[in-house]
Amino acid sequence: MQQWRVKFRAAAPTAIWQLGAMAARRASCYNSAKYYTGLQHPQAQGPLSIMHRPIRNCVLLGKFHDPRVAECAQALVPELLSRQLTPLALEDGGSALPSGVQGLPLPELIARADLMIVIGGDGTLLYAAGLVAEHDIPLLGINRGRLGFLTDVSPRDMITCLDSLLAGECIADRRALLQARLISPQGAVVSRFALNDVVFNRLETGRMLDFETRIDGRYVNSLAGDGLVIATATGSTAYALSCGGPIVEPRLNVLVVAPICPHTLSHRPFLVPGDSRIDIHLTGSPQVSAQVSCDAVMLGELVLEGRLEITPSGRAVTLLHPPGYDYFELLRSKLHWGLGGRGHER
Repeated sequence: MQQWRVKFRAAAPTAIWQLGAMAARRASCYNSAKYYTGLQHPQAQGPLSIMHRPIRNCVLLGKFHDPRVAECAQALVPELLSRQLTPLALEDGGSALPSGVQGLPLPELIARADLMIVIGGDGTLLYAAGLVAEHDIPLLGINRGRLGFLTDVSPRDMITCLDSLLAGECIADRRALLQARLISPQGAVVSRFALNDVVFNRLETGRMLDFETRIDGRYVNSLAGDGLVIATATGSTAYALSCGGPIVEPRLNVLVVAPICPHTLSHRPFLVPGDSRIDIHLTGSPQVSAQVSCDAVMLGELVLEGRLEITPSGRAVTLLHPPGYDYFELLRSKLHWGLGGRGHER
């Protein structure tokens, strides 16, 4: 993938500029006023920009009762402290926090956070995205899960990546969020953001759902099946993929609409523009109901004469990637593309 660089026009010779840049990098890593300066990656859904953020308070988020997560956090805390950064975590009376980490209640934690370091799997990062959805707090994911499409920094590289971040070399990748609104027959509304997907599926086993889908007010189809997945490009490698949906490169501002076990096999996954409004309502028996979840977190129950509305939220989260991040290299690694082929591995 092409490496993106910032071009400067300066009267000073290149060699002098390079010496100055090296000195600035060392200063930015080790002085008390840390700064993150990242060029947004072309995979972001939005214009390229340069982001400036003082980094002083780092929130560590993870399941610290998991020995693998705790081990990673304990190794990271001294490195943060040595760089004059304050490690914070969510106050939790049920489990001990890593030594040297200050526990705070959620509102104060979010108010003080300059950066959130997520230690775990993609599910933990999705939870973190829900916490920062209405706040401009970037996320750095250290993989202690299974796949790691979103938590893409390995534990052995986390210290190097931290220094790259403080030096302004990490890639800032803006990922758009969906908003799901569940509207009851009485007009009550509950809503939630989703980074990966909104899933509408049946509550009862053995009974199919009959439902109708409209996009931007236009009738699409009536479908019998187990439900529907509406995924962002980010979520195209999650549940939608197991429903036969395509992998969508994150630069594309589209949504995947993927039926779950449709009764008619001609109903296939399809793409719609990312700014579409998708409306779903049940049309079958009043005894059949469905549940709606956003990034695997329950939103509520959809019943007859109720409605599920899915729209762009107008918000995004910033994922930080290490220098040299390549989406297709990530796919090759996680999906084992090229293994067993002849002469195609790089």
